[in-house]
Amino acid sequence: MEKIIVASKNPVKIDAALRGFQAMFPAQDFSVEGHSVPSGVSAQPMTSSETRQGALNRAQAVRSKIPDAAYWVGIEGGVEEEDGELVVFAWVVVLSATARGFSRTATFYLPQEITTLIHQGVELGDADDQVFGRSNSKQQNGSVGILTGDAVTRLTYYEQATILALVPFKNAHLTFATSSLP
Repeated sequence: MEKIIVASKNPVKIDAALRGFQAMFPAQDFSVEGHSVPSGVSAQPMTSSETRQGALNRAQAVRSKIPDAAYWVGIEGGVEEEDGELVVFAWVVVLSATARGFSRTATFYLPQEITTLIHQGVELGDADDQVFGRSNSKQQNGSVGILTGDAVTRLTYYEQATILALVPFKNAHLTFATSSLP
């Protein structure tokens, strides 16, 4: 059984990682654990680059903390200004002892009510809770689930990006520029 360590205790991220691995490698058996580690970036990353770095930092930190695994996964959500509005997305990084994979989720625009709060320094999950009268939505369906009426949930959103981050692992016979470890 291959062990996956997710750099978060958030059940949505843990489940999304496991489901992504199961979709890409259906003949494998996996176990998964979540562990909290710092991202090394802002609490609310404000660029794609910072968000990607946060996901990488988390995967590397959890690998250092729990070295006896086959895979380590970092998932970091962020926002970025685009055409005067904020778009939201997440980066997923998967590491193994010999390779790595990166993927970014789809993006969508945030409503002004949430954008205003983020510009005031409120994290996206907390802004969602304030605007929609929720509690801890980031460990449930998140912005994407709230705004799509669960047509896309936070789980399915992260699962697809995990699958795409596993492309270099599924195609190990091919060379991917980002898959080689430094």
